[in-house]
Amino acid sequence: QVQLVESGGGLVQPGGSLRLSCAASTSIFSRYDMGWYRQAPENQRQLVASITTYGSTSYADSVRGRFTISRDNAKNMVYLQMNSLKAEDTAVYYCNARHYIAPGLDYWGQGTQVTVSS
Repeated sequence: QVQLVESGGGLVQPGGSLRLSCAASTSIFSRYDMGWYRQAPENQRQLVASITTYGSTSYADSVRGRFTISRDNAKNMVYLQMNSLKAEDTAVYYCNARHYIAPGLDYWGQGTQVTVSS
């Protein structure tokens, strides 16, 4: 069992920045692909950014160039740096961990609210 705890959400004005953090409670964090998802009201949860165990990253088209995902295996942490935020980025952001060879080992955090509004 892996517990994920997100932090760093809040209210920010359009054009502003936030950095989300996700702390993972596992001694084998380096064996998990990590991702950030978001879900806005009445919308499905969607992938925002992911990073593999090898450090390869991918992004949704809507955030590419504005968001950056990173991980620190020594600290069991994954981050999402969000710049140039827009109103449409408003959502609950969730951290996800999926074992790199056992995808059934799939875990979610409780989510953190990001609101972009003036």
